[in-house]
Amino acid sequence: MSESTPRPSSLIHTVYGEFVRRLGGWISIADLIALMAELDVDGPAVRSAISRLKKAGTLLQERRDGTGYRLAPAMGPVFEEGDRRIFHSLEPAELADGWVVAVFSVPESERAHRHQLRSRLSWLGFGNAAPGVWLAPARMLPDARRLLERLGLSAYVHLFLSAEYAGFAELRTAVAGWWDFPAIEAQYAAFDDAWRPVAAELRGRPRIDPVEAFRDYVPMLTQWRRLPYLDPGLPEPLLPADWNAVAARAVFTELHALLAEPGLRYVEKVTGLPADAPPHQEPR
Repeated sequence: MSESTPRPSSLIHTVYGEFVRRLGGWISIADLIALMAELDVDGPAVRSAISRLKKAGTLLQERRDGTGYRLAPAMGPVFEEGDRRIFHSLEPAELADGWVVAVFSVPESERAHRHQLRSRLSWLGFGNAAPGVWLAPARMLPDARRLLERLGLSAYVHLFLSAEYAGFAELRTAVAGWWDFPAIEAQYAAFDDAWRPVAAELRGRPRIDPVEAFRDYVPMLTQWRRLPYLDPGLPEPLLPADWNAVAARAVFTELHALLAEPGLRYVEKVTGLPADAPPHQEPR
C-alpha cells in the first residue's frame, strides 16, 4: 500500500464513483462508516469529509431507511468523464493527429479565473507552451470543451486545432519544457512501487476475499485516478526513452481485473443493496 495515505474525502470519492453509483447513488452514513472503517478511517473523519463534500456540492443529504447521502445530479457528467479517462486510457496519440491549442486572456480584475484556468488545463493534461497558451493532443478537445463549459470558463478561452508543429526548436525538446515529465514519471513510479508487490502476491490465487479486495482496491484506484489526467497520452516519439507509464498501467489493469468484482460484492454485502451494473470492464 502507498506510503502516503489518501485523504478520507478522496477515498469516499472513489467509493461513490466506483461502487455507490452501481447501488443507485445513495448510501446510508452508517454503511459508509462501516466501509471506511475497513480503510482505517474512523467515524468522525468520515463525517467531517462528508460535510466538506456536501458543502462542495458533491453530495446531497437524503433520508431513506436512515440518514444517508446521494450524489448530486451535477456529478453525473463528472464521473462519466472520469470513467472515460481512468478506465479506457487511450493508446499514445499519433503526431499526425495534431494538437488542440487553448489560448486565454483574463482581465486583471478577474485573475481568480486565470488561476482556475491554469489549474484545470493542467489537470486535464495540457502542457504550458507560453503564458496563456496551453496545448494537448487533438483528441483532448471534447474533454476540454466539456470541462470549460461546465466550469463557466469558456468565455475566456479560444480553442484551435493545429495539424503540425512548424516551430524552430526540435519538437521533442520543446515538449519536454511544456510538460513536467520527471514529476509525471515520479507519480507513475510511486504507484508501481506501491502496487506491483500487491499484484504479485494476489496473482494466481483461486479466490480473493471480498473485504480484502475492497481494502486494496479503493486506495489503489484513489492513487491511480489522478495519473490519466496528468498524462495526456503524448505521441511515443516525444516521450522520454524510459517512459514508465506502460509498466504502471499494466499493474493497474491487473489489479482492477482481480479486485473490482469482489470489492463490489463486499459493498453489496455491507449495504444490502444489489448493484445494477457490473464494475468497469477491463481497462484498455
